[in-house]
Amino acid sequence: MPQSKMTLAVIIGNRGFFPDVLASEGRTEILSLLDGAAINAVALSTKDTKSGAVETYEDSKKCAALFRSSAEKIDGILVSLPNFGDERAIADTIRLSGLQVPVLVQAYPDEADKMWMGRRRDSFCGKLSACNNLVQYGIRFSLTSTHCSWPTSPGFRADLDWFLAVCRVVRTLRGARVGALGARPAAFNTVRFSEKLLQDASISVETLDLSDVYGRLAKLADTDPAVQAKAADIRAYVPSTTVSDTGYLRMAKLALVIDQWVAERELAGLAVQCWTSLEEFFGIAPCAVMSMLSNRLVPAACEVDVTGLLGMLALQAAAGTPSALVDWNNNYGDHPDKCVFFHCSNLPKAVFEKAQMGFQEILADVVGQENSYGTMQGRLRPGPFTYCRVSTDDLSGQVIAYTGQGEITADPLETFGGYGVAEIPHLQDLLRWICEHGYEHHVAINLSEQAAAIEEALGNYLRWDVYRHDRPAPELD
Repeated sequence: MPQSKMTLAVIIGNRGFFPDVLASEGRTEILSLLDGAAINAVALSTKDTKSGAVETYEDSKKCAALFRSSAEKIDGILVSLPNFGDERAIADTIRLSGLQVPVLVQAYPDEADKMWMGRRRDSFCGKLSACNNLVQYGIRFSLTSTHCSWPTSPGFRADLDWFLAVCRVVRTLRGARVGALGARPAAFNTVRFSEKLLQDASISVETLDLSDVYGRLAKLADTDPAVQAKAADIRAYVPSTTVSDTGYLRMAKLALVIDQWVAERELAGLAVQCWTSLEEFFGIAPCAVMSMLSNRLVPAACEVDVTGLLGMLALQAAAGTPSALVDWNNNYGDHPDKCVFFHCSNLPKAVFEKAQMGFQEILADVVGQENSYGTMQGRLRPGPFTYCRVSTDDLSGQVIAYTGQGEITADPLETFGGYGVAEIPHLQDLLRWICEHGYEHHVAINLSEQAAAIEEALGNYLRWDVYRHDRPAPELD
């Protein structure tokens, strides 16, 4: 699913001891690169300052004012050093702008046969000075994968894509409003969390009691055109030969009530008490309704797992595709690095090989099969995936998280619900770490490779305590 066009504020560094032409050429190249990548740029023109770069305090004030005028649409800042650059001007620009967005610092490499003063850059050294000043100013920043890189190189384009993912995660989670629909299931202490710690992290939780939901549902008639239209949407979403007309109408009403609440409260996603009240007193499982929400990038987490929802949101923002919340559920034979992901399930259609609608087999004996239709059943699509878990550590007073990557395999498995076999390097070490740190049994997954962006966004910019399980080991000589 495509992301909306993003906007970067661009700072071109310059220093009077070095040729202005390098700054001028660098500005042209960077802006051309961003335009070709369909990224909006906010940058000084050559009429605003010499070479359209920042070098003096006056330049910084002009650039900062320009950034402030577009602050609402700026997702991140790209600092480019075609030559050494003035480290003070760069730091002053960011501070004066007031922008609280991710910053990527890129430096041009020198060419060994062009080390005379007319073409000498010294950006290698300038980047160290610029970063030194950013640290002194208390400005968080990100670095390219190599110290110096040509903007036209594949390596820098990969860095840019990674940085844009970081920006999306930060923008999505800062100031996010999420919903908690109903109380958590009484038996699930594991999904308890601190609203106060999330509020301190600028994330607000809106609540809606199930009694309010039932009251709103009672006002919707089966013949309401909106109910009929929504029921048709649900029928078209996935096939089913067992759900009754009454079941579809009940799902449609629930979907309309949730849609209205999400719109009223401007929610980025929600966590739902998916059992057993809705099954017992309304006669359907809400799973398919939640699946449709997640599939259209309004993630819906089960069992009122609000912090699990945040992992879904982070992964979705990074990848631009739907996320799912699954259980670390079973071993897979005696393979130490494989396990079974499972839910009963509300997984979005996008993560399945092929999905169909069925009934909640776990609850059917308790609430009756006729009251438990609406679950999503099928197997996860094989391929790479990223996992992420966010939690609140109330005893230490901080938001914590872990992330990593693995592979959904095609290993044989027959069961019900939504499921898949996952292979993760050193899985036993990860499971031990999860247990020792008291994390929940739920984990968010996305069928993409985004662990590096998640780690950078949550750890560097949101300042959460993040463990990355699959961090590449340093290369040794």
